[in-house]
Amino acid sequence: MITRIDHIGIACRDLDASIEFYKTTYGFEVVHSEVNEEQGVREAMLRINGTDDGGASYLQLLEPTREDSTIAKYLAKHGEGVHHIAFGTPDVVATTEEATRTGVRVLYPAPRRGTSNSSINFLHPKDCHGVLTELVQAADAATPSSANSH
Repeated sequence: MITRIDHIGIACRDLDASIEFYKTTYGFEVVHSEVNEEQGVREAMLRINGTDDGGASYLQLLEPTREDSTIAKYLAKHGEGVHHIAFGTPDVVATTEEATRTGVRVLYPAPRRGTSNSSINFLHPKDCHGVLTELVQAADAATPSSANSH
């Protein structure tokens, strides 16, 4: 079950300059930043607003930390801009299974660690009208089916 737009991922070459742009232009503040070695990115989450389910919507700015990362390859091919849209879910495993039952392919056989220890998976853009789609379960939203997948 999808509960909200969790975030929109934006590929950038200079994380600090991108943060400054969104702070100056829109007043967005960084609420979390980290380096995700597994994915080869340095990232920042900028809060946009709260949502009805108690969560929030964010912009996720992604700067590659190495040339073989997905974001580095994306930047080389497409340049800076929207990389993906992420939907929040209380159970990433169940939501992934629902999508695969409709014929949508997933990128990972099991969820991986995302920002702030969330559980994530991606739906193939060729099956989602050209949009790379991420499913995100917050770390504090563990359910029995997802707890067994970590």
